[in-house]
Amino acid sequence: GRWFVSLLVEDYTVEVLPPTDKNVGLDAGVTSFLCTSDGDKIANPKHFNRLYKKLKMAQKELSRKTKDSNNRDQARLKVARIHAKIKDARTDFLHKLTTRLVRENSFIAIEDLTIRNMVRNRKLARSISDAAWGEMFRQLEYKCEWYGRRLVKIDRFYPSSKRCMRCGFVVDKLPLAIRSWDCPSCKTTGIDRDLNASRNILAAGLAVSVCGADVRADNHSVRSQWRNPRKGRKQKPKS
Repeated sequence: GRWFVSLLVEDYTVEVLPPTDKNVGLDAGVTSFLCTSDGDKIANPKHFNRLYKKLKMAQKELSRKTKDSNNRDQARLKVARIHAKIKDARTDFLHKLTTRLVRENSFIAIEDLTIRNMVRNRKLARSISDAAWGEMFRQLEYKCEWYGRRLVKIDRFYPSSKRCMRCGFVVDKLPLAIRSWDCPSCKTTGIDRDLNASRNILAAGLAVSVCGADVRADNHSVRSQWRNPRKGRKQKPKS
């Protein structure tokens, strides 16, 4: 029940977007899907959770059907349609979000997260997989390359959440359950964990753009990836 359209375009090039005066740091999360250094918090749509009960019921019905029967084929298609609906909703959300971020900002800083290792946490695996951070970062990379934006990746071990955005003090431990904290050094209170992280990510990314490809700060490395606008043909995305 799914239809696809294939279009062939010869020698299609992408126009580089006009520069803007906006820079942004992005902190990916589970409570909020994304927090920007501007203070915007993108709500987590939780596409899988919204259809989880419906999917579970469909899978239960499938397990009760006789193998190689027409009823089983129909039940299998029903499960496949729900999975497709979840994937389509997730892909649509990510494309709209990443396109907006790339159009509005000339400079984007993100963390170089290892998603594969993070999903080993059983408590967060489903939420992280549903959020599809890896796909979001992939879209940001090729769209920044297409439209002439600069993308900087910050080392995953950079203490973006634990570092006070005002004075630079780094706390020893900051459990994930703690969403806000007080800085013992500059006495700033109620520091929002996600906003603090996104602004530190932006600051570290801007330091890279000024100081060069590698910067050492608090014994943590900051890595830069420059995305040049391509003058050739537009590459086909995976989704």
